[in-house]
Amino acid sequence: MAEGVDTPTAILAHAAVALREHPFDDISYRSLGDAVGVSERTVYRHFPTRSHLLEGVAGWIESTEFPLPPFVTLPQFRQAVRARFLAFDSSPAFAFVCARAASISPTGEPEPTFFTRALVAMLATNHPSVNARDLRRVAATLRYFASAQFWARMRTGFEMSAPAISDVFDRTVGEVLGGLLIITDTAMDSVSRRALG
Repeated sequence: MAEGVDTPTAILAHAAVALREHPFDDISYRSLGDAVGVSERTVYRHFPTRSHLLEGVAGWIESTEFPLPPFVTLPQFRQAVRARFLAFDSSPAFAFVCARAASISPTGEPEPTFFTRALVAMLATNHPSVNARDLRRVAATLRYFASAQFWARMRTGFEMSAPAISDVFDRTVGEVLGGLLIITDTAMDSVSRRALG
């Protein structure tokens, strides 16, 4: 194992390399242990189930192959997602692993990810009168439509390319944010009525 690389990271990196030649289900814990220079038991200690391994590999792939560029504004977010969809098109096997992990892995994080927090912060900055619950709901919607899971559904179900999927994403964002503006207007009307009432 390379000096300075922790064992779980090395396992995930080797699993990602193995994905270039084998489907995920054909990658054994023993082969990962051999590749990293640890026992099969050590691999199990770090990733007790295949779901844990799938989620770990997907997270590693997302952070190394498909990092979402930083964004603060909605146009930056839309551009970042377009770039990500193009990256998914250029490495579909990796993107499908990420989509599969999001679809079936039951070991997800109990706390919001950095991506979710960044979406909520962007929305709160642009729509300060919207309550936290509605901001989280809109952020969850945007997160799904920016995901490998959404890309995979459009790619396989409708045979769409990244540019076409990006167009669907842009229209969806417009609809979602239009709904957010309705929420904001409704909340403002309610406050105005109470102030006058």
